[in-house]
Amino acid sequence: MTTSKKLFIKTYGCQMNVYDSERMAETLGGQGYVQTDTPDDADMILLNTCHIREKAAEKVYSELGRFKGLKSANPELKIGVAGCVAQAEGQEIINRAPLVDLVVGPQSYHRLPELEAKTQSGQKALDTDFPEEDKFERLKARPKAPRGPTAFLTVQEGCDKFCAFCVVPYTRGAEVSRPAARIIDEARDLVERGVREITLLGQNVNAYHGVGEGGEWGLARLIRALAEIDGLARIRFMTSHPNDMDDDLIAAHGDCEKLMPYLHLPVQSGSDRILKRMNRNHTSESYLRLIERIREARPDILISGDFIVGFPEETEADFQATMDLVAAVEYGQAYSFCYSPRPGTPAAERPQVPADEASERLQRLQALLAQQQRQVQESMVGREVGVLFEKPGREPGQMVGKSDYLHAVHVTDNDIEAGGLRRVRITGSGRNSLNGELVDCK
Repeated sequence: MTTSKKLFIKTYGCQMNVYDSERMAETLGGQGYVQTDTPDDADMILLNTCHIREKAAEKVYSELGRFKGLKSANPELKIGVAGCVAQAEGQEIINRAPLVDLVVGPQSYHRLPELEAKTQSGQKALDTDFPEEDKFERLKARPKAPRGPTAFLTVQEGCDKFCAFCVVPYTRGAEVSRPAARIIDEARDLVERGVREITLLGQNVNAYHGVGEGGEWGLARLIRALAEIDGLARIRFMTSHPNDMDDDLIAAHGDCEKLMPYLHLPVQSGSDRILKRMNRNHTSESYLRLIERIREARPDILISGDFIVGFPEETEADFQATMDLVAAVEYGQAYSFCYSPRPGTPAAERPQVPADEASERLQRLQALLAQQQRQVQESMVGREVGVLFEKPGREPGQMVGKSDYLHAVHVTDNDIEAGGLRRVRITGSGRNSLNGELVDCK
């Protein structure tokens, strides 16, 4: 009987990397690997990396340094780097960190079995191509093991927007959409294994334009087709670009019951001057009018966003325009960061805002966003919402799930199982979560 090999994967960054890590683990499962929660006893360590934040590559090299002892103790241990840092750095990773055996980009991980076999013969394996073949078509069918109640499903990759601060077009390539039929088949398979909520993923997911029955489908048509799957209770999608929120997708938020009332729609800045320098190709006014239209279609929708503070040449007036936009939108959630230069992007070569100024502005913005989040959460108290329960909480008999609006909700009741979708009355609001009690008897 062949002994299973152990695979440790550490995932950095976005939900798409989470999905990619799942598929890489499944792919290597065909080579006899099973996942382990620790690198200490692994036969292969795989870092699935993100290149969005500053000094991402240096953080990867630092992480690799921690594995030197493991490699010395077990010369047969294979160490790989995948994802966007792998795509950006390529051969340089092997040159700087000789303990690395394998480097694979995000568009090539379907070739992992061949690359892994190469390492077993004592060779270094490198693949950062943008292959012509569809990696999803080449990946083996997902194993039939039971799943938790939620899952990510990539439908689109890459980006054609070329925002001045972003490396995604260079590390993930041009926009590519998966055929609708393959997405629907994968969704059905996930539902058969216990999934009740699917989040559709893409670097620019609402630019989806996959081939389907009758021609090219947009994201709204894909969502409506997925909503017909029996057993699939909830659909979400992220991350979106304001320029690709078309009329049909806006309408879907009002007429598709399974599409949840939560939308992550990054704006990055409220200053038209900075938006132009970012190459966002929208204005603060067009963004605000878009939010109005979305709320007309679904009045209770929770809006989430992304903000970059201290973008090159940002003035105090530019920053105040961002604060004014935030005040106008009233975000339920948001993510905000100080600008970090990414080598090779246009913004990296421009005059930078002093770090202390950027940090002070970020603190002001985050204080306003936190205030809005608290207000939205407090407004939920007394309301009834749907909650999909996922796992036990910290207290005895407590379960934790996500509301329709993606709030974490804690309920103490012995009549709850993971995967249960229940009606809950919200009784209290904490710092980053809600408390509730069951109101149904299912």
